[in-house]
Amino acid sequence: MNPFKGKQFQEDVIIVAVGYYLRYNLSYREVQEILYDRGIEVCHTTIYRWVQEYGKLLYQIWKKKNKQSFYSWKMDETYIKIKGKWHYLYRAIDADGLTLDIWLRKKRNTQAAYAFLKRLFNHFGEPKVLVTDKAPSISCAFKKLQNHGFYQHTEHRTVKYLNNLIEQDHRPIKRRNKFYRSLRTAATTIKGMETIRGLYKKSRKEGSLFGFSVCLEIKGLLGIPA
Repeated sequence: MNPFKGKQFQEDVIIVAVGYYLRYNLSYREVQEILYDRGIEVCHTTIYRWVQEYGKLLYQIWKKKNKQSFYSWKMDETYIKIKGKWHYLYRAIDADGLTLDIWLRKKRNTQAAYAFLKRLFNHFGEPKVLVTDKAPSISCAFKKLQNHGFYQHTEHRTVKYLNNLIEQDHRPIKRRNKFYRSLRTAATTIKGMETIRGLYKKSRKEGSLFGFSVCLEIKGLLGIPA
């Protein structure tokens, strides 16, 4: 099914607009200006709607394809402000720094950590090592999952310096902390950003960093010929 069917603009225009917004620290109006300089008149609200529609789609496709993980996982949460209130973005990466998954929640508690860890287990299976901080909610959630038959052979480590990799990995998404107006909008936008970031990190690991093109990566994800 063509995700661009019935759109007023050509797919290349939409891909450039969505890709630039998700990849770079640009506002909707700045993306609008970039397109205008290339002779394309698009309202910034239209670009917003594209990001909401295709950011979610890209994440769903990326998640289906992203099923391999290293033996060691690192999990942590970071803060995202939405409508003036702090929310919590749970993130997990493997030993190579590649993104496994993310989840935005209103609260930082055992229930949220339990749901995220169970989601990771169902998608990737069981790692040999899980590295987290010493947050009581995560430790409690992990023990609860083990009691329910999950992570039976996983070692849970809470040594602080072992989690430095994921704490550093938070920085790109923290630098791009937008003025989100709702949890739904923030979740969809962040999913798109994390998808593009995940593709970038995989490209860097494979040694093709200087050939990275966000537009080509999106086309590849959607199965569109370059």
